[in-house]
Amino acid sequence: MTTAYADRPLRIGTRRSPMALAQTEHVRHLLAELDPGITTEVVAVETEADKWHGDLAQLGGKGLFVKAIDEQLQRGEIDTAIHCLKDVPGDEPMPKGLIFAAILPRADVRDVLVVPEGSSAESLDDLPPGALIGSSSVRRKAQINRARPDLQVVRIRGMIGTRIAKLDGRKPMDVKLDAMVLASSGLERLGLGDRARQIFTVDEILPPVGAGVLALECREADPEATKLLSRLNHDRTQLEATAERVMLHGLRGHCNSPIAGYCTTDPDGQLSLRGMVFSRDGSKFVHAHFWGESSNDPGVLGARVCAELLRQGARDIIEGIPH
Repeated sequence: MTTAYADRPLRIGTRRSPMALAQTEHVRHLLAELDPGITTEVVAVETEADKWHGDLAQLGGKGLFVKAIDEQLQRGEIDTAIHCLKDVPGDEPMPKGLIFAAILPRADVRDVLVVPEGSSAESLDDLPPGALIGSSSVRRKAQINRARPDLQVVRIRGMIGTRIAKLDGRKPMDVKLDAMVLASSGLERLGLGDRARQIFTVDEILPPVGAGVLALECREADPEATKLLSRLNHDRTQLEATAERVMLHGLRGHCNSPIAGYCTTDPDGQLSLRGMVFSRDGSKFVHAHFWGESSNDPGVLGARVCAELLRQGARDIIEGIPH
């Protein structure tokens, strides 16, 4: 196959973090498998959120992980952007002129417990009362405290390698952590999968909307990039992600809202979507789980789960959390 990107590189915009660069190499590999004649160029940027080490809500939320790259794409400085779908705001429309050309197959959505080097703890149950757990996610905090209200979950941000170095005591930190909860897929992409002690089931910690999903974004007015990238689209993951994001959009949560949502496809092809909204300490929560039924429409399913969560009081929980 001959493409426009045999003579000029497809410019790929991404964050500068080791995780983002690993994901970019994964996409470059997929493109090379699609057509060995394709040339690519990585354009890495450090976003505002990458530079900020405080509470993301004070800066404007998780959407800042993608904003600078989207602006590059709109200006024509890159041809495509790679985003973790969980970082793309679900409560606002896509930036003007941009579309998702492809949703890649979903990676592992599960969270894992990581402990310091030398620790004998194998699970959350092994940690003593009052143990300090590091996490950057209000969703994880709510679900950890729902299972173990005696544990203290403290915010820790930064690159995964840096977080683990702090956990092991190789980098300074204000407090000594007993464990940390991270995404399994992130550890695997960085070759750190062996650090996982406990792999939480989705019943124990329900993932965020878009967990494990990479989205390839391009300009709507760029048919060459759209046509090329669309060949990498994974239809099943796209349907599942659509259901999750329709639910999230309807809930109108903010970046401090502990919202979880996970859609799967049953062996018979039926979509199955679970959604949860928690208070910050996990003491209050609402839960809904529906199937696609006869229409199996992801948008209808997402709206149905959202409506049930709102009926149970999700709006009051969301509005009761400072942001």
